Amino acid sequence: MNRLLVTLLSALDAAIAAVIGVAAAVVPLVLLWLFGMGGASWAGLWPTAATVWQLGHLVPITLHLPARYLSATGIPESAAAFTLSLAPLAFTAFTAIFAARSGSRAVRAGEGVVGVGAGTVVFAVLAGLVAATSRSGIATVNGWLAVFVPALVFLVGGALGALGTAWHDGDGGPVDALRARVDDLPRGWGLVPGAALRGAAIALTGLVALGAFAVALDVLVHGGRIIGLYEAGNMGVIGVTVTSLGQLAYLPTMIVWALAYVAGPGLVFGAGGAVSPAGTQLGLVPGIPALGALPQHGSVWLLVVVLLPVAVGGVTGHLIRARLADEQPEGQDAPFGVRAVTALGIAVLSGVAAGVLAAAASGSIGPGRLADIGPVWWAVAIAVGAEVLVGASILLLGPRAEDRDRGMPAV
Repeated sequence: MNRLLVTLLSALDAAIAAVIGVAAAVVPLVLLWLFGMGGASWAGLWPTAATVWQLGHLVPITLHLPARYLSATGIPESAAAFTLSLAPLAFTAFTAIFAARSGSRAVRAGEGVVGVGAGTVVFAVLAGLVAATSRSGIATVNGWLAVFVPALVFLVGGALGALGTAWHDGDGGPVDALRARVDDLPRGWGLVPGAALRGAAIALTGLVALGAFAVALDVLVHGGRIIGLYEAGNMGVIGVTVTSLGQLAYLPTMIVWALAYVAGPGLVFGAGGAVSPAGTQLGLVPGIPALGALPQHGSVWLLVVVLLPVAVGGVTGHLIRARLADEQPEGQDAPFGVRAVTALGIAVLSGVAAGVLAAAASGSIGPGRLADIGPVWWAVAIAVGAEVLVGASILLLGPRAEDRDRGMPAV
């Protein structure tokens, strides 16, 4: 496939990703404007939709409440301007996954750098158009952040997809040369980078699955509280529909919160508020139905949930050890040093990835005590890294069943 065609296809991928993301923000708002806000001016539809899309791509929004609204609601003037930065990560995840798919295809076509670069440039241009055409007096953004951050999301997704495909399938260029040098390392050391990356991907998938399961369990246990918040909002069908869609956009964010809870550190919820297995302290919580799923109580006994990430690390260690053994002469295990460094690599990469997710799932949803919501990224990174290291080390470094049966020492 020639370079021009790869460039055009990558640019098209970026355009499709941007259009679908914007449409996902526009359509629910159109329903709200038509059926739920009959007197609302249509001039505010596009700026509102663009703001949702920008927030979904990690761009912080500064809201300025008009004086008339402040006087009608009794909100003090000190809270008239505040930052909204807690992102609905469904938008982020969609763009990153779409970009990874585009980057992977560009590598298979032999033009990975060109493809990822073209897609990133087009996505940045479209993000700039969204920012330039959606200015309003209520919601404002930093101009360069509104372009740079969405483009960075696309770039990171595209680069990860391209590098993963290049490492696995080859790119006929620098990645192949690097892999050849790594593979030539003696005594199995060339297996460490690939095994650590694969193990981190397995561990992170397992951790996200744990978070998703925890969210589902919370919704089942606290379903009555969630329904009560819907009823207290006195919303019509359109209001319930739009609210539910908005909460679905925040579902990945809540999954990361649950991951942080299961790992142990939990999350902060405003000034003095915390949600963790060891203890929960919540003050005034906004009447958002999904927040009814937040645990209301904690207990030291709940810290047993941290064994779940350890178990994920153990499963990861088992799978990676089997893969390392497949690359050795028949009946032999990988050298101890190789397995030890692989376990450490899995733990470090898993911790870094969990920390990045925690940082993306944190932010502000209002003034005052609502200015700091979400997990503490470094605490989540350390906890996840340590737990995965313990689990992976047990299965990677302990004696194999085959060796015990033969009476052989583990090496």
